[in-house]
Amino acid sequence: MSVQEAMADITRGMGECIGLEYLQSLVAKFYTTGERFSAKAGFDPTAPDLHLGHAVLLNKLATLQKHGAKVQFVIGDFTATIGDPSGKSETRKTLSFEEVLTNAKTYEQQVFKILDPALTEVCFNSKWLSPLGAEGLLVLTSKFSVARMLERDDFEKRHKENKPISMVEFMYPLLQGYDSVALQSDIELGGNDQKFNLLVGRFLQRAYGLSKEQSVLTMPLLEGLDGVAKMSKSLGNYIGVSEEAKSMYAKLLSISDALMWRYYELLSSKTSAEIAELKMGVEKGALHPKAAKENLALEITARLHSKEQAQGAKAAFDLIFSQKQIPDDLAQMEFSAGVWIAQVLKEARLCPSTSQARRDIRAGGVKIDQEVLLDEQFHFSAGTYVVQVGKRKFLKAIIR
Repeated sequence: MSVQEAMADITRGMGECIGLEYLQSLVAKFYTTGERFSAKAGFDPTAPDLHLGHAVLLNKLATLQKHGAKVQFVIGDFTATIGDPSGKSETRKTLSFEEVLTNAKTYEQQVFKILDPALTEVCFNSKWLSPLGAEGLLVLTSKFSVARMLERDDFEKRHKENKPISMVEFMYPLLQGYDSVALQSDIELGGNDQKFNLLVGRFLQRAYGLSKEQSVLTMPLLEGLDGVAKMSKSLGNYIGVSEEAKSMYAKLLSISDALMWRYYELLSSKTSAEIAELKMGVEKGALHPKAAKENLALEITARLHSKEQAQGAKAAFDLIFSQKQIPDDLAQMEFSAGVWIAQVLKEARLCPSTSQARRDIRAGGVKIDQEVLLDEQFHFSAGTYVVQVGKRKFLKAIIR
């Protein structure tokens, strides 16, 4: 592969690249001499599960591995204990160190579904941030001005609106930037909303006298299943990296035809030319959109599970939804007699809230034993029921 082809592969779907020439020189050196370079991305373990929004960055890191990178996968066990608004209007909820470590263990298991373990170094940033101490932190803060910090969009907006900004929030970009100093990273990746923090790392490398400035590569934030808001577990519009294969496949088939191409660009391992050919086939009527979506769902499910599990998920989906049958391996939960239907739907995570459950019932989207339920005040008596929301959410409710 030529350097030009490698760069086209690396920059596909990206938001922005600062330091593109340096990145290209690293790739060229790899193809000439075999010398590898470092590519860093940080993930704060604020929740136990990664989703396909995180997989956008992981996919790009895997692409960089293919073209010469050794990945520095930074688990922010130190930075996760302080807040970072990341474009939001308030500080993120902080976690205990024990919660962070528990979540971090799951990250280590999940990332190797996508990354090559032989070319990945898992790093915990407490290793270099904890020893800084008061003196080191004072030196770090001396490298960056308040005026520069207020250039970050969310800080600037809150400052103009006279809304509070804690000093610890100013520390977050500095600590994330110091990761790049400690690791002497060549490239750092992050979402578009992290651009300021990534540039702080580039600035601090200069300030600490390193002989290089990392290239910064940003990636778009992946829209969730609703096609509007970014993928988020709290919004319920996500697909988990470790989600069960049948659920993953079904959720991927539920995205809109338009959103499908966004997922292809950011998550598929197909080349741009192959994706363009698929898209042209759909536009000309030679390929049904559902077939293109099935290909995408099979590819992603196979990568995160196995080819056999992906094929099994497809077979199960076709059986359930093409032949209108109920799956034989339903998730099940137990409840006490008299429980309200909306509470069951919420606790089983078939609906994000009781209010949404009531709306789904009024819209005719809830079935009990394949019969449409229209009574939003329905309470269960003892027995076993198959509860269904929409076309792909099922539960065996055991009422005692």
